Amino acid sequence: MKLARTRSTAAATAVLAVLALATACNREGTDSVASGGDKPAIGIDLPRSDSDFWNSYAQYIEKDVKSDGVNALPISNSQNDVTKLVANVQVFQNTGAKAVVMAPQDTGAIASTLDTLASKKIPVVSVDTRPDKGDVYMVVRADNRAYGTKACEFLGKQLGGEGKVAEFQGALDSINGRDRSEAFAACMKEKFPKIKVFELPTDWKGDVASAKLQSLLAQHPDLNGIYMQAGGVFLQPTLALLEQKGLLKPAGQKGHISIVSNDGIPQEFDAIRKGQIDATISQPADLYAKYALYYAQAAAEGKTFKPGKTDHDSTIIKIANGLEDQLPAPLVTKDNVDDKTLWGNNVG
Repeated sequence: MKLARTRSTAAATAVLAVLALATACNREGTDSVASGGDKPAIGIDLPRSDSDFWNSYAQYIEKDVKSDGVNALPISNSQNDVTKLVANVQVFQNTGAKAVVMAPQDTGAIASTLDTLASKKIPVVSVDTRPDKGDVYMVVRADNRAYGTKACEFLGKQLGGEGKVAEFQGALDSINGRDRSEAFAACMKEKFPKIKVFELPTDWKGDVASAKLQSLLAQHPDLNGIYMQAGGVFLQPTLALLEQKGLLKPAGQKGHISIVSNDGIPQEFDAIRKGQIDATISQPADLYAKYALYYAQAAAEGKTFKPGKTDHDSTIIKIANGLEDQLPAPLVTKDNVDDKTLWGNNVG
């Protein structure tokens, strides 16, 4: 991930120049930088574009940058590649960023980059993911352990405390994947010991989840529950596979496989209305964008925050390497799926 130390200074400079050009070409959305007047420049990296959730987040970022007059540098997308993220951050440094917004998908591999930014006095806001090491000004995130617990409690009740459940685990090198998986397992062990859970690591990849589910169904055709840790990548391949096998029965019908998801994208809401899945936990893409930019601008202006309740229905907690604002993430079922306050009902 780092340039080899044996390369000459000239070669290294040339490589950085190429990276800068590549990153500029890797922009999402329009090529114009928001008009921020004399506001400090903010570097923003989007984490990936293969997820409906993160594509919604990108839309909110673009919208809020324009509406709030954020002085944003050209927005980059690291495409779930920590090497690209490191290169994109280097470009932000070189082009005058006073704060950086990122969402590192590999939360362990970003530590040295965070150390570099700290040495340059460039504060970092991490969205949705909490870096394992390295200073962060603020993590903007929901309580991911609560995701796993809520999913467990809902699914356990749906199954009457007995059955077989497939769990599509996110990448376990990600704090989110670990938090959701550990909480789901602990809850199942404590509250629903008669439910057999099949843990399927997926690295947040829908094709991997689909392939593993197909193999599992061959061995356990009586599977009656699924927990998807990210509907944005797992929903469509899962529904397609179940439909192909004649297992996509609507809720309430005999043979229905109870499914609970995480994300809160419009596609999940449609699936709940159709009875294809039973619930999702709404991860607040709109608030992630809003407060990521809010804290980035505050950081660039030298403002500070303390642990405690906020004025936006969340709680800031102290973590080992900074602070974390834990935003609300409600459970969505057929009973509240049409609630207009849910961001999934307000995005194209």
